[in-house]
Amino acid sequence: MKDYFGVYAGEIRNKKLWLFDMDGTIYEEETLFDGTLDLLSAIRERGGRYVFITNNSSKSVIEYVEKVRRMGIEAGEEEFFTSSQAAILWLLKNMPGAKVYCQGTKSLVEELRVSGIRVTEGVERVDAVLVGFDTELTTAKLRNTCEILSTQEVTYLATNPDWVCPVSFGFIPDCGSICQMIRNATGKWPVFLGKPEPTMVQIVREKFGCEIDQTVVVGDRLYTDIAAGVNAGVASICVLTGEATAEEIQNGTIKPRFTFNSVREICDILRSSDG
Repeated sequence: MKDYFGVYAGEIRNKKLWLFDMDGTIYEEETLFDGTLDLLSAIRERGGRYVFITNNSSKSVIEYVEKVRRMGIEAGEEEFFTSSQAAILWLLKNMPGAKVYCQGTKSLVEELRVSGIRVTEGVERVDAVLVGFDTELTTAKLRNTCEILSTQEVTYLATNPDWVCPVSFGFIPDCGSICQMIRNATGKWPVFLGKPEPTMVQIVREKFGCEIDQTVVVGDRLYTDIAAGVNAGVASICVLTGEATAEEIQNGTIKPRFTFNSVREICDILRSSDG
């Protein structure tokens, strides 16, 4: 019943809403981590529910549903909330009717358009720039973004501040690193809309009617996943299968409530007879 650092973790058996990061937490690219399916089953067996909250804006919700189903995870669109959706809600609320240049994947652009946001491919008379984790990034897109930021007064937004995204051989640059590259050229830095902002956690918690003490965030990054949990006032679990290390947790200022080597250990506690 104890976590990596010897902290008693029995309280997680009482959580009803589990908010999971994805990359580095439950899988790595197309490979599920050991224990993922068992943990999700254990949550449902105990009367809880799980929702995936990801900063990765490179895929649409529909694409994420298809991906996890291929892996054997039972999930529908209601089980997902992404930084793309957070950005859409922000734009619709704060800049209705705005013309937006999006440096992102085709999926992100399509999600914006379907939601009623005016997305432009040109650089003239733009109201806002939105940068996402663009796995289809080109120098032409970067040039457009830099031209807009250098020649116009616009609102500059980005989906997430993650520096890297975990892959099979290690890491690749994520949205935060892409924004740093743009900053080097323009001197501009965006407002980030995904984790560590508490918005994603709060929206999902309120949607399913769960109290703060019934909710837990599970992730592998301290400055996004765990910080989002802390900022939203809910418990957080850090797994050591992605970016964060035990040393960083010990020495850093952002502290998860609990730390485990992997989701397998969390599952073991939920299915333990010691309660």
